[in-house]
Amino acid sequence: MARAVSNGIKLRNTAIVGTLGFLMFFPILWILILSFKTEEDAIRAPLEVLFSSGWTLESFTTVQERSDYFKHFTNSVVIAVGSTFFGILIAVPAAWAMAFVPAKHTKNVLMWMLSTKMLPPVGVLVPIYLIFRDLGLLDTRIGLVIVLMLMNLPIIIWMLYTYFTEIPGEILEAARMDGANLREEVLYVLTPMAIPGMASTVLLNIILAWNEAFWTLNLTAANAAPLTQFIASYSSPEGLFYAKLSAASIMAIAPILIMGWFSQKQLVRGLTFGAVK
Repeated sequence: MARAVSNGIKLRNTAIVGTLGFLMFFPILWILILSFKTEEDAIRAPLEVLFSSGWTLESFTTVQERSDYFKHFTNSVVIAVGSTFFGILIAVPAAWAMAFVPAKHTKNVLMWMLSTKMLPPVGVLVPIYLIFRDLGLLDTRIGLVIVLMLMNLPIIIWMLYTYFTEIPGEILEAARMDGANLREEVLYVLTPMAIPGMASTVLLNIILAWNEAFWTLNLTAANAAPLTQFIASYSSPEGLFYAKLSAASIMAIAPILIMGWFSQKQLVRGLTFGAVK
C-alpha cells in the first residue's frame, strides 16, 4: 500500500514537472516551427500553421543574405565574454574582502549593490547615453562591455560572496602561516576551491549578457550590434515578418541554448555549491 502511494506521488510529480517543462519550452518550439514556414503560412491560425504541409528554409536563407549574421554573432561573443571576464576580475577581490575581511557595514553594502538591480534601466539611460557620446563609446564593443559589466557586477559579487563564505577561513589562515601572500592565497587556495561556484557565475553572466536587449538596442546602431539587434531588425513600420523574425530568433538563441545544454551539470553543481554540508 505504501509503495503504491509512493509511486502515485512520484507519477503525479513527474506529470507536473513534465507539464511545466513543456509549457516553458513551448514558445521556443513554436518559434522553431514558424521559422520553417513561409510568411503566408506563419500568419495563419495556430492549428493551420501546425498542420500545414509547407516546410522551407527560405526564411533562414533570406535572413543570412540580408544580414551579416556572423558579424552580430562575433559581437555577441566579444561583449558577453568580455563583460564577464572584467566583471570576474573586479568581483573576486571584492567578494574575497567582504567574505573574509568583513567590515561593520558589509551587509549594508551588499544590500545596496543588490538594490541597484531594482532600478529601471530607462531611469539612467539618458546620462549614460550622454557620457558614452562624449567619450566616443557609442556603437562600440568596449562601450557595451563596460555597461554590461557594470549592470551585472552586483549579481557576480553576490554569487561569489555566497560561495566564498562556504569556504572555511581556517584554510586561508593555514596558507598564510605557510608563507602565502595575498595573490597566492587568492590564486592557489581560494580559486581552486571555489571553481564550481565561479564556473556557474561565469555561465550565468554570459547568459545574462547574451540576452541583454535594452542596452544593446539603445547604445548600438551597426558596428557593435549583437544578436539582439539582429533580431530587432526584422520588426519594421510595415509590420512583423513572423517567419523571418522566428528564423532570426532561432539563429540568435541557438548558440546560448547549446552552451547551456552542455554545461547544465556544471551550472547546477555551482548553483548548489555549499547547499549541503
